[in-house]
Amino acid sequence: MHFLLPGTLLTLAWLACFLTHSVLVDSKLDTFSNLSSAVQDLGFVGLDGFSSREILDGAGVGGASTDVCSLACDILDYLLVDLVSSLGSLSYNYQQSKYWSNQQAETRPVCRVQPACAKDVAATLLVTGFLGCPFAVKSGGHASFAGASNIQGGVTIDLKKLRMVQVSPDRTTTQVGAGNRWIDVYNTLTPMNLAVIGGRVADIGVGGLTLGGGISFFSGRYGWACDSVRNYEASCKERLRSRNRANGNQVVLANGRILNVNAKSYPDLYWALRGGGNNFGVVTRFDLETFEQGNMWGGMALYPVAANTSIFKAFENFANNAPKDPDAALITAFAYAQGQYFASIDLEYAKPIVNPPIFHEFTAIPSLQSTLRIANLTDLTVELNSSNPSGFRETYRTATFKNSAALQGKILDIFTSEVASIKDAGGILPALVMQPITKDMISRFRKNGGNALGIAESDGPLLLTNLAIMWSSTQDDDRVLAAAKRIIDRSVATAKEMRLDYKYIYQNYASLDQDVFASYGLENKNRLIQISRKYDPRRVFQILQPGYFKLDGNNGGSMT
Repeated sequence: MHFLLPGTLLTLAWLACFLTHSVLVDSKLDTFSNLSSAVQDLGFVGLDGFSSREILDGAGVGGASTDVCSLACDILDYLLVDLVSSLGSLSYNYQQSKYWSNQQAETRPVCRVQPACAKDVAATLLVTGFLGCPFAVKSGGHASFAGASNIQGGVTIDLKKLRMVQVSPDRTTTQVGAGNRWIDVYNTLTPMNLAVIGGRVADIGVGGLTLGGGISFFSGRYGWACDSVRNYEASCKERLRSRNRANGNQVVLANGRILNVNAKSYPDLYWALRGGGNNFGVVTRFDLETFEQGNMWGGMALYPVAANTSIFKAFENFANNAPKDPDAALITAFAYAQGQYFASIDLEYAKPIVNPPIFHEFTAIPSLQSTLRIANLTDLTVELNSSNPSGFRETYRTATFKNSAALQGKILDIFTSEVASIKDAGGILPALVMQPITKDMISRFRKNGGNALGIAESDGPLLLTNLAIMWSSTQDDDRVLAAAKRIIDRSVATAKEMRLDYKYIYQNYASLDQDVFASYGLENKNRLIQISRKYDPRRVFQILQPGYFKLDGNNGGSMT
């Protein structure tokens, strides 16, 4: 993983933005000089095209943030040739259309930057930090709420151009740029009979899934995506208005702005990135453990909702027995569409064995239709992607419980009772998704010093729920979001009554108002905060990057 930090020059410049006018004139001129020197140190020609007085006038304390960010966009457009898209331009509008949820697509930054390498990201952080301009970072753009990876009136750093997928000569590591979607990775690896621990839905981005945890079809055998990252590195290609920028891997260590992070180099930061989200810096490349993987058996089966009791019992037994066969993966869902409820089951098996014994309890249930077959990883993720269409308003909300068929039945009852109040909303499609966190998954969390999630093997197996709702109209926002909250709140209350509740909130399924890091446990949360203060002492990634889940619980963004 290549990892970018604010660094001394950035943090001093950012601090200067909060000084009063009576004392900032000389210090700002001096700080601007430092900024110019800093970007030159990265290999750019500097900021001779911009006068210090213009910077001072544009970045005055108390000015509108959009004015400050407009100036940041102008500077970045000068430094990063052809990588900055201005509000309303064709490239800007196209990039805005590449978000999964409408809430994100409707958010309007002043400009969008598409860095071609880690040094471009570093330059963008220096400029936005110097001016105090808020920013967001987009990998795949699959979060549901506004502000997660786009920002109103700020600068959005879109990692789309960081698309490297390169397999090592010994076929054990794949270097993956943070701008890839998982389909891009699998399209490279599948013909080579290789795979990595990655997303199960084709269009999800590499960055967000991996930093938040990352459940895979192969997690029973290898663990989650966050536990399969070996290293964080960078590369850059020479471009106009840059100098002395060699091709190949580069690590910029100027006061920690760009770090090469692994279990040996920065073990504390390496631990924090395994579940810590966007609170520490911008990751530009992941070096992922890679393994041999050929065809699989899997697909989706559709059932009448009346089969729920049999499905829940099969789920409970699968979760308990999963360590006996770590090649198996399971997702169940109950959804409302076109006036009726139905159930679906996703079964995946890492070997091309038709109907392996671990799934017999599911396949014995009569289905309405089935796509179960021998297929490759790419095909299976494309199929699952069809249940995640873009272009709708979206919300996610999650909770984790102890494994129990009886509890699943009560949660389904809560789901159907609350959906009744919103089923007339235009384009409504609510889904209650359940999947196990098995003991064999959890046992892999200890790899390479462990992760930050706070789940012990003795806690498993667990039942992870994801309430996913899509709809069409802003007029229905409030009642849909209220119903979603009631479903999860009531489910948690029921679980507590049955003594089946559990603390963990999975970041990748969480709603904006859920406190992800408190669910990791006090010790882990405090450790994350300490690491954040060490590598980001001025809290740039807490304040200037306000979106998504923050360590202090002040999550930035909007669900509408």
